[in-house]
Amino acid sequence: MTIHPDIAKVLSTLPAPDGSPLSPQAMRADEAAQVPPADKRLPLHAVADAIADTETGDVPVRIYTSDEGQTHGLLIYFHGGAFFLGSLDTHDHVARALARETGHLVISVGYRLAPEAAFPAGLEDCYAVVRWAAAHGETLGWDGRNLAIAGDSSGGNFVAAVAGMARDRGFTGITHQILFYPSVDLDFDEGRYPSMRENAVGYGLETAGLKPFNAFYLESGADPADPLVSPIKRQDLTGLPPALVITAEHDPLRDEGELYGRRLEGFGVAATVSRYDGANHGFVQNFSWIPEFYRVFEETAEFLKAAK
Repeated sequence: MTIHPDIAKVLSTLPAPDGSPLSPQAMRADEAAQVPPADKRLPLHAVADAIADTETGDVPVRIYTSDEGQTHGLLIYFHGGAFFLGSLDTHDHVARALARETGHLVISVGYRLAPEAAFPAGLEDCYAVVRWAAAHGETLGWDGRNLAIAGDSSGGNFVAAVAGMARDRGFTGITHQILFYPSVDLDFDEGRYPSMRENAVGYGLETAGLKPFNAFYLESGADPADPLVSPIKRQDLTGLPPALVITAEHDPLRDEGELYGRRLEGFGVAATVSRYDGANHGFVQNFSWIPEFYRVFEETAEFLKAAK
């Protein structure tokens, strides 16, 4: 189907890429300026900033509690942003919606960003916070059941990579992995996936922009051939947690996400792949106010209840 009309209206207002160099500092400032004030955000029972004292050092986190329950499942959330953008604030609304719809205690991770922090700093922060949350479950109010990880775009990359790291390092506590339009293959050869050609231009994220946007991460030492950088290249996916992979019809990254889901199934991992028609890359962050796209949070809640 065609792009959703509300998304099309927004896309029509965006300036065409002019090929000028990207400035992480300027782009982060622009993102920060668009964050709504606290009183305009989805209200929850409690939202608190904290510091996770982990093996990689102190990592800022934001903890979201949807209700007065004494214990909850845990959902660790890794924000997107091509590894150099995004923050606890820019994705605050996503974490709030996840908390409200799933009933889980959501811990959003303020991991270190490229290019200032070279690979694998941000990835190690995410893994370390998962281990920290598991170790501090009693203090956090964990019910001892679900310990899920979720992320969008590059955050989805971190989800897949962290799931693999956990298996390799003998940590079996992760119960679910949730990937929203993940970037799981950082080899940006346009011939690899039809969606890179079908959705190359006009849908927000453009295929020609993939290399420059991810250059800060790749130039910091992240090798696209490394399964921790391109999780779809992991040879053996057995033993990974059940997965929900959300993709968008009009996204250059659509096919790699769907292939990752099929590969998981091929190794005996329960995987649900759900494509949102009429959506583009980033719709969970940018367009979840549209009712049919807000459904993604409800689908996430259903997955957490059903998957074992």
